Amino acid sequence: MAAAVRSEEQFLCSICLEVFSEPVSTPCGHNFCKGCITESWDSTEVCLCPLCKRSYDTRPELHINTFIKEIVSEFRRQQKDQSMDDLTHVTEVPCDYCTDPKLKAQKSCLVCVSSYCESHLQPHLTVPRLKSHQLIEPEDNLEDRMCAQHQKPLELFCRSEGSYLCTMCALLEHKSHEFVSLKEECDGKRSFLQQTQAEKTSAILRPLCQCWR
Repeated sequence: MAAAVRSEEQFLCSICLEVFSEPVSTPCGHNFCKGCITESWDSTEVCLCPLCKRSYDTRPELHINTFIKEIVSEFRRQQKDQSMDDLTHVTEVPCDYCTDPKLKAQKSCLVCVSSYCESHLQPHLTVPRLKSHQLIEPEDNLEDRMCAQHQKPLELFCRSEGSYLCTMCALLEHKSHEFVSLKEECDGKRSFLQQTQAEKTSAILRPLCQCWR
């Protein structure tokens, strides 16, 4: 059945233009959502097929087309599976040093500009000269975390200009500015947002609590 499912256009009701919900077939062979065709016929004196305009002296009895319903169910399942595959593809970063199949990266190194699975990450955890490298959560586009001018990792945040810096930027162009580590800036903003959210929640709940006293 999966091979029969090609595109969404095959399963659109011509009335609501959405994927069939409870598909039914008219005597003339056209398919609609049960709710759509029922509402259409309820609003007119003569029951007409919206597509071929065939009229019926007596209102046809409609039954769910189980074949189309099964195909639509399969189509929806495939859409859901595809969405999950896309999500997995976006969130999982492959190890740069694995041969096929590539394992999921556990960390990315800003100094090496590479991502490592658990096995290939071990030297960064044990070798003294590598232990000083800055590891972050797996990042697909590590180049975006590098300074375009000095080709060094963006490890700092300039509070004076609100920009990301590498150590060379801090020493040369921003030496008179106030800058902190990215982690410190991130922790500070997270704490601020949490406090702001707590204050908003408290402000909303306070009048409600007073009403119950």
